[in-house]
Order: sequence, then C-alpha cells, then structure tokens
Amino acid sequence: MAGRIHPEDLETVRERSRIDEVVSAFVALRPAGGGSLTGLCPFHDEKTPSFRVTPAKGFYYCFGCGEGGDVIGFVQKINNMGFTDAVEYLADRCGVQIRYTEGDGGPKHEPGLRMRVLEANAAAAEFFAAQLTSPDAVEGRRFLHGRGFTREHADHFGIGFAPRSGTALREHLLGKKFSRDDLVKAGLVRENGWDFFQGRLVWPIRDSGRSTLGFGARRLFDDDRMPAKYLNTPETLVYKKSHVLYGLDLARTHIGKKNQAVVVEGYTDVMACHIAGVDTAVASCGTAFGADHSRMIDRLMTADAYSGEVVFTFDGDAAGQAAALKVFSSDASFTAQTYVAIEPSGLDPCDLRIQSGDPAVRELVARRVPLYRYVMRNTVERFDLDRADGRLAAVRAAAPLVASVRDAALVSGYLRELAGWVGLNPDEVRAEVTRANARKVPDEPARVRGAAETPGATGAPGGADAPAETTQQALMELPDPRDRRLETERGFLKLAVQQPALFDDAWFGVVPDDFAHPSYARVFGVLAAGDRRAAGFAQAVVAGIDDAVGEQLVVALSVEPLYGEPTAAYAREYASRLRLATVTRRINTLKSRLQRTNPVEQQAEYNRGFAALLELEATRRSLQAAAVGEV
Repeated sequence: MAGRIHPEDLETVRERSRIDEVVSAFVALRPAGGGSLTGLCPFHDEKTPSFRVTPAKGFYYCFGCGEGGDVIGFVQKINNMGFTDAVEYLADRCGVQIRYTEGDGGPKHEPGLRMRVLEANAAAAEFFAAQLTSPDAVEGRRFLHGRGFTREHADHFGIGFAPRSGTALREHLLGKKFSRDDLVKAGLVRENGWDFFQGRLVWPIRDSGRSTLGFGARRLFDDDRMPAKYLNTPETLVYKKSHVLYGLDLARTHIGKKNQAVVVEGYTDVMACHIAGVDTAVASCGTAFGADHSRMIDRLMTADAYSGEVVFTFDGDAAGQAAALKVFSSDASFTAQTYVAIEPSGLDPCDLRIQSGDPAVRELVARRVPLYRYVMRNTVERFDLDRADGRLAAVRAAAPLVASVRDAALVSGYLRELAGWVGLNPDEVRAEVTRANARKVPDEPARVRGAAETPGATGAPGGADAPAETTQQALMELPDPRDRRLETERGFLKLAVQQPALFDDAWFGVVPDDFAHPSYARVFGVLAAGDRRAAGFAQAVVAGIDDAVGEQLVVALSVEPLYGEPTAAYAREYASRLRLATVTRRINTLKSRLQRTNPVEQQAEYNRGFAALLELEATRRSLQAAAVGEV
C-alpha cells in the first residue's frame, strides 16, 4: 500500500491550483460580484446559473443541487477520481512533485506520469479516428454501415481504426515526442514494441470529463492473432475496468437530468441507444457491472438517488436470465431502484434498432419491469405449479427474494403477485416470507429500505452494520437555507466561517447549545475547536467535520453572501442575537414550568424558578441592547 501524500505537498497543490482556473476548463464562468464567479452547474441540468465559485476561499458551491467543495473535491467529482488521483492530477497540472510519507509500497508511480498517459491516449484517439478513412479500414467502415451507423455517428462517438502494420501507432506517437516507456505504461504499446491494437475497430473510453482513459477494440479480420472478439486496454494507471463505463462522457448530464441510467452490454448498443434517444445509456468495459460502477452512477444522479433508476437490458434467453440473477445478487450495492428491460425476441438494442427502428429501442426501455419482479417470476417458473408440493416449493424459493426487497412499500404488492403466480392464498405466502426474514443472518446488512431504517445498507456509514456513532453522524441533515426560524443561526455561522478573526476566543459567548438545528450545532462545535487565526480556517473546518452533509453545509456557508459589513461590532451583534434566541427559549420554558408549580404547596421550588426567571429577564434585556449595537 502506498504511503500518504506529504501534508506540505498537499497544501502546495491546493495553493497553486486556482479553483477558478480549474473549474473554467469545464464551466463558463462570469463575475457575480463580491469576488465570486457564477455559471451553469456541471453536475445537474439548469438554465439559470446557480453554480458559484469563490476564488478567495477556494470553494465552489451549487445552490441548485447542493454540490460543493474545494478544488480537489471538484476534480474528484467531475472526473470520477479518488482523492489521491485528484491530487496527483492537480500536481501534474501545476508542476508540483508529490512526496509520500513512508508506507508499505511508497509512491504508486512517478510524478507527472498520469498526465503523460492521458496525453498519449488523447493523441492515440486522434490517430485512430484519422485512420478510419484510410483504405486499410474498409472492413471497419463496412462493419459500421452494416450496424446502421453513419460517418457522422462514427465522428460523434470518436470511433477509429488501428492499422494492421503493428507499429504505426508507436511510430506516430514516438514522432510526437512520447517516450516508449510511457506508451507501454499507457497500454498502447506492448513490451515487445508492437502496437497493442492491430487491425481492429477502436472505441475511445472516456471519463465524465472527456479524458480518454483507454480503448475497446473489435476484431475484423480472420487472421487476427488475438482470438477475442473484443479487446480492451490492459489495466493502467488511468484505466481500471471496474471504474470505467463506456458512454459516460456523453450520458453524464442526461443521467443527472433524468435520474436514470440504462446499462447495456456493448459499445454498439450504447451507440444505438443514444442515436435512438435513450441518451442515458452506458456499458461496462471487459467486466460485469459492479458496485464501483453503481457508485459512479449514484454520484451523477442530481435528485435523490433512492428515487433513481438503473435499467439493465438483457437477452431473453438463459444467458440473459443468468445475468439478471447475477445483478440481483449484488442489488444491495445499488442505491437507485433496479429494473430490467427484456426484448422478447432476444435482440440487443443495436439489432433491435436495425430491425425495428429507433422507436423500438425507446419502447424497450419504457417497458422496463422491476428487477425483483423479473427474478421472482423466473424463480417461480422453474417449478411444477400444477402440483401442491411444487407450488409450496416455488413460494419457499421466492420468499427470500421478497424478503430482500429494499422498498418496504412494495412488499405487499409483490406478495400479492407471488400469490397470484403460484395460486396460493396471500396469507400463506406472507407466512413463508415472514419465516424467510426470520432465517436471515443477524449481522447481514439490511436490504429493505423502510421508514424506520437508515439508507445505505452496504457497509457504508449509516448502514445496518455501522456502529452507533457512525450511524448517528450519517443522520446529519442539510438545513433549509430559506427557513426564517433558523436565519440567525445560519447568518452567524456564515460570518464565523468567512471572517473568524472578527470574533474573540470565546466567540462572544456563543456555545453549541445556542443552535436549535443539530447540524448547525455540530458545525459550530468543530469550528469552535479549531484555530480561528490559522490560514485555511474554512478548509480545516471542512476536513474536521467528517460528514458528507456537514462538508456540503460548511462549503455553502463559506460562499453565501453576508447580510452586512463584516466588522467586529457586527459579529458581536450577531452573537448577541443568537444568544438572545436561546435565552428567550429558556424564559418561555421556565414560565411554562412556573405556571404548573403551586406557589403555596411548592414554595421553595417556585421561588427558585422565579429568581431564575428574573435573572434570565435581565440577561435578555442586556442581549437585546447588544443585538442592536447599544452596548
């Protein structure tokens, strides 16, 4: 395992990576006043700009979808990268050589290699695309024409051709000053010097930021020495088959807008879907669709991911049924609801488009059915339902499937459907499902997403197997910025995050209990524990909150405009208003208690409460004066 990035290098990368310059590569920004820039959010579809970048703070935030963070977080989100890869990407961009603290394996690769590999891939994609018009590529053009694709389609998807000579790409890239070693590490050239792809039709595989990570290639000639019909780039620094999806660069925005992803099985199927109007289609590359792929799609869904849809297209034959069962076995890893779209004739989307046209492809997706229903139906049909013992066996086989349905509101409906399929009383079926639930392994992560459960049953924070402390953290909610009752709390925290030097060491007497909303209270607790005089204070608060929702909240607070001129007097007045709200709540509570206390029979208790009330009233008058600047 590689060591951790040296903290000094991490700070240097942050300092040299101006967030406005990095974001401008993906978003058109314009001045918005107060030193901020605004543009259309790259993470969700919108017509009115709600995406804001604050260079002075180093943060971005979208008031429409709530996405926000620093420059590293932006690169992670836009390119679907991990933290270390994002830091290395920025380090390559700004010329910082990353050092690592000592670990089991030291640095994963030499500085700058990632950028050189991406540049080599981009150059290779251009070369392949240019070769598609060559005489050598006539078989490739004939294949595309036979699949119903035009030259314009090929250009749109960046399809190219790898020459048969075996060294054409290598010589071309060496001529562009790429080193042989880098070409090998990019998976473009083999150790023996031959091009990795030879005599094949080539599809570039890109990330959501349109960087070319690798390629997929189809066999065209009978004398191809590689027997596999499809060949993918080997695992490299940037290409990891479990972390890439073909078509993601084209589908990213549409997945966010429609809150739906359609998963098909091949490159031509992705093309057919997009051309037909199913512009959310993607495909895995050389491996089955898995948990890492599902997390990539979840991040692209701008609405509540739990209401999103992942639609799988399978053939109607036995292989398609087996594929559906395999997906179902890992269904707990999907946040979105899973569906299956089966063409009764067994045609894949590409063949369906050739035979029946674009409307048939759209209709295929529109006819999707819940994956649970499809799997249960296939399970039941394996038994002889004309026999009593066959019907009972079918119910017992399907009962665990019903018990694993994540949306509790659907369970009753599936019970009735199952009862109808096998011809038994719904109460008998319900009893079998209850017994199946009772047989579940106690520590198995819960897969039913009911009202009393915490979303995220995959071992992540908030899952059924998470410790109590982690589950409590996962319950942190994002307060409504328009809630007038919490206006003072939000205003105080904005000032504290953006201008911490205006406050004294005691934050003018404010404590976490002064915040009615628990998320605001938790943010202030982290904020008050930090060094308000340190550089990068807001960044430190984001790092210390250790909660995704909390991080988003701090980022929002750091970029929202202040209500007044930030001065020490203004900060003291805000603190007084916040404390005044707390004192007022205590006065109301104490008055209610005194009204329930008999001053004769409970004289001592009444007198103590009355004395406390007088003290609170005096404090309130003092805070009222301070809140309007009279003290």
